Amino acid sequence: MLKIQPVILAGGTGSRLWPLSRELYPKQLLQLTDDTSLLQTTVLRVCALPNVLPPVIVVGENHRFITQTQVEELDVADGYRILLESKGRNTAPAICGAVEYCSSNSDENAVILVLPADHIIQDADAFEAAVAQAVTLSEKGAIVTFGIEPKHPETGYGYIERGEGYAVASFKEKPNLAVAQEYLDSGRYFWNSGMFAFSTEAFLEEMRAHAPEIVDCMAQAVEKGTEDGRFFRFDAEFMAKCPSDSIDYALMEKTQKASVVAADLGWSDIGSWQALWQVLAKDDQGNVCQGDVLLEDTKNCLVRSENMLVAAVGLEDTLIVETADAVLVAPLSRSQEVKKIVTHLKTKKRKEFSYHRTVYRPWGNYTVLEEQDRYQMKRIAVSPGAKLSLQMHHHRYEHWVVVKGTARITNGETVKLLHENESTYIPAGTVHRLENPGVIELELIEVQIGPYLGEDDIVRFEDVYGREEE
Repeated sequence: MLKIQPVILAGGTGSRLWPLSRELYPKQLLQLTDDTSLLQTTVLRVCALPNVLPPVIVVGENHRFITQTQVEELDVADGYRILLESKGRNTAPAICGAVEYCSSNSDENAVILVLPADHIIQDADAFEAAVAQAVTLSEKGAIVTFGIEPKHPETGYGYIERGEGYAVASFKEKPNLAVAQEYLDSGRYFWNSGMFAFSTEAFLEEMRAHAPEIVDCMAQAVEKGTEDGRFFRFDAEFMAKCPSDSIDYALMEKTQKASVVAADLGWSDIGSWQALWQVLAKDDQGNVCQGDVLLEDTKNCLVRSENMLVAAVGLEDTLIVETADAVLVAPLSRSQEVKKIVTHLKTKKRKEFSYHRTVYRPWGNYTVLEEQDRYQMKRIAVSPGAKLSLQMHHHRYEHWVVVKGTARITNGETVKLLHENESTYIPAGTVHRLENPGVIELELIEVQIGPYLGEDDIVRFEDVYGREEE
């Protein structure tokens, strides 16, 4: 059997899971079912397969450091690579770029296994068996997709009509409820999982036949791309030129080599809060409770608390999600419509669209504790050995108080160590830097004062993480 090269697609935002999912902290990075994120669960799943190579993960530029942090927390994927998209161009360019990269950087003759990072698969043994079956078909030149045995008439998924043997008869768009029921009753349809397996040769041959412009652009994006430690950055110019298309439209609906493997995996793509409620364990009243939740006379609800007590009385079929800066309440059956709220937030340029009060950076994270017109307070956590960029602000003055650990402070021409309960003051216009030279996390409180406190008031002079001036 050929070796398996996992390609994990970790782009997108999962807007239907707002307010937990945000543009800068998307669905695949969330811990929705246990203490590992969906991305981490996917990495663990593929690394447990036999005869497998280190995974290649495709992400957007904004998510590269938190993705790296989450993968390295697992300590199971030595040799993994993260491919960076400067601009999301849908799944066909992402997959094509990953295949071109693997082809150019490995002598292994492997079967490519493409998996979204944000799916739940509850039956690991069935997953391994389905992958083995897909690998066998791929070795014979097939472009294999995984068809999920449908459990109910779902309108949120596309469908695959099975033909003779493993052949695909057709692909169907997301249906209305009546059509979905017809598909279910016929016994001839699968849910389209968005998972694939194929040989590099077969994939590129079919892509050249059906989507040559995508192949040409992504081949150039790889050839002219740049290495950066664990990261490989696709060339931005050729990514921008590449047509944006899904792999279903660009290839799967056109190729004559499409095959489908039936897969009963305990699968869900968690496309809505209702989908999450369906797969999680429930109490005797059908409720899913996460966090500090108190319910009375409440049935078939999903209630999640991130920061404070959430109490509910007399509710049924209701969704409640609380975060530090937002609360969502809706009928559980209308949870798909959360995307409309996200659209409004984006249109109005609300910060709740992009990030939480806790924002992750390559050096650690910060949490906004208080925010007013001319001042704000943050809790800053810096990982051991990490340091912020050498920077300057035009409009704000900063006061730092060390709560835990040791800080090395650059303040103009002065460099000094600060210990617990010590503080410093950074005037506006002063070049400064914060570092953690210790072996434990550095925690400090920052008070910012000034007429403008936006995160874009940063002039970077030096940055070990290769970030451009914001």
